[in-house]
Amino acid sequence: MFCRNCSAALLPNANVCTQCGVPAGQGKHFCPNCDAPTDELAAVCIKCGYSLNQPYNTYTVNGVPVQKKSKLAAGLLGILLGALGIHNFYLGYTNRAVAQLLLGTVGSLACGVGPMVSAVWGLVEGIQILTGTINMDANGVPLGD
Repeated sequence: MFCRNCSAALLPNANVCTQCGVPAGQGKHFCPNCDAPTDELAAVCIKCGYSLNQPYNTYTVNGVPVQKKSKLAAGLLGILLGALGIHNFYLGYTNRAVAQLLLGTVGSLACGVGPMVSAVWGLVEGIQILTGTINMDANGVPLGD
């Protein structure tokens, strides 16, 4: 991302530009996505099509702004309800979530081994989410804090 005031490259998750001291996302002179000069009244960048009215650090998928999922919520869902794959539904990994749900419910017919495997699977993924090993959702958007 680039500073909208001076066009300097911003560090990831920066709150302030290190070049001009302006809070990240403030200013109207440059596109934060491609660094092109912009008109102060422009709603989108005419070079890359980025929406200039969206809040700083908003991610877009195919041009559509998306909200980051909570790392804490996903991790706790994995630890507490991981046997049912709820954390994977939350993160958008639907196929993996359905497999975990079936293993945790229908798998009980196989001498109760299925739910235990699914619970351990969910516990491990929950810990991986909280430690940052798993740090993106199914759309490639980084998890928020």
